[in-house]
Amino acid sequence: MKKLISCCIFTCITLLSNAQTAISTEQESYTVDTVLTDLTTPWSMAFLPDGNMLITEKGGKLKHFNPQTQAVKEIKGLPEIYVRGQGGLFDLELHPNYDDNGWIYITHAYSEGGNEGNTALMRAKLEGDELVAQEVLFKGTPLRDAGQHFGGRIEFDNDGYLYLSIGDRGARENAQNPENILGTVMRFNDDGSIPDDNPFVGDKNKRPEIFSYGHRNPQGMALHPTSGELWEHEHGPQGGDEINIVRKGNNYGWPVISYGINYDNTTFTDIREKEGMQQPVWYYVPSIAPCGMDFYTGDKFKNWQGDLFVGSLKFRYLERLELDGEKVISSEKLLEDIGRIRTVREGPDGNIYVVVEGPGMIVRMLPATMDKASLEK
Repeated sequence: MKKLISCCIFTCITLLSNAQTAISTEQESYTVDTVLTDLTTPWSMAFLPDGNMLITEKGGKLKHFNPQTQAVKEIKGLPEIYVRGQGGLFDLELHPNYDDNGWIYITHAYSEGGNEGNTALMRAKLEGDELVAQEVLFKGTPLRDAGQHFGGRIEFDNDGYLYLSIGDRGARENAQNPENILGTVMRFNDDGSIPDDNPFVGDKNKRPEIFSYGHRNPQGMALHPTSGELWEHEHGPQGGDEINIVRKGNNYGWPVISYGINYDNTTFTDIREKEGMQQPVWYYVPSIAPCGMDFYTGDKFKNWQGDLFVGSLKFRYLERLELDGEKVISSEKLLEDIGRIRTVREGPDGNIYVVVEGPGMIVRMLPATMDKASLEK
C-alpha cells in the first residue's frame, strides 16, 4: 500500500502505525517509513514546491506522486528513451529558480536508431500531466553499442552552473582522451551553453564542455554545504569505487591509476598514484557499487549534520560518512538489506529519503523520537 508522506508544505501526517521499530546507531536513532511502493526500477526523484514528487523509472516513465491523495500518475511527453543494459531514464533536478521559471532538467539514454546510444540532457516544463517547452541541451557522442557506464547524474552549484556526469561507456581508454566527453564531468550554463571559463575552452584538442576527466562511471553528485564544491562518486571495477572532489581541469586517473582489478581477478594497472592525477577522498575495496549521494544539513538528525550519505547497489545499504574537512574519519552502515539504492535526498522536511531500485520503492528515515503528536504538527 502506498503511504502518505506529507502535505503540501511537508508537514508530516503519517500515522503512528506506519512507524517501525527504532534502530539505534552510533549517533542517532531512526525509524523507517515506507513512502511509496509498486515502482518499476526507480532511478531518481525530486521534490516539487507544492509537496508533490517527480520520480523517474529507468524503463522510461516519469511519475508524479501526490502524497495527500496517494495518487500516482504518469507524466506524458518524454522523448524516446534508449533502454539497454544500464541505459534508460536517469536523473532529474529542478532549476534553482524553479518557482520563477519552471524548468525541470532530465537525463536519459538516447539513440539515433539501432543498438548504439549515449547520454542526453534535456529540460522541460510541467503543465498538468505533460512535459512542454522541451529543449535538448546536450547529446553525448560518440554513440556506442554498449549497455554500461552512462553516468547520468546532474547537479547545480551555488552559482547556477549545471554539472552532468557521463561514464566511459565501457571503453576505458576514453576517460583519458579529452577529445571526447566520455568519462567526464561536464559544466554548462543553465541553457546548455558552455561557460567561457570552462578549463578547456579554446583548446582545439579538448572538448569545451569538460570540467574534469579520468572518471569511470560517476553516478552520485552533491554540493558540499560549507565549501560549495562539487563532490562525486564513481563505480570502480572490482574494487576501486571512489569519492572525489571535482575541481576544474583535474584528471582523476581512470584507468591509469586505480585501486581496483578486472572482474576476472586479473590486474590492468599496478599504479595507485601518479603525478598530475588526483587521489580520491575515499575509496572502496571491495566495491560497494555506489549510487546516489547527499550531504545532510537538516535539523532532524543534529548529530549527522554535515555527514555524507552514499547508497550501495551491491550490498543494499546506505552508508554514512563522517568528515573532518575533506577527510573521511568514520563510516557507518544504515538501512542494511533495504535493497539496491539508487538515490538519496534530504527532504524539505529534514528527513532522509531513499530511492530503492529493487524492490521498487521510496523510504524515509525519521528520528525515532518523533511521536504521533509531533508528526501531525
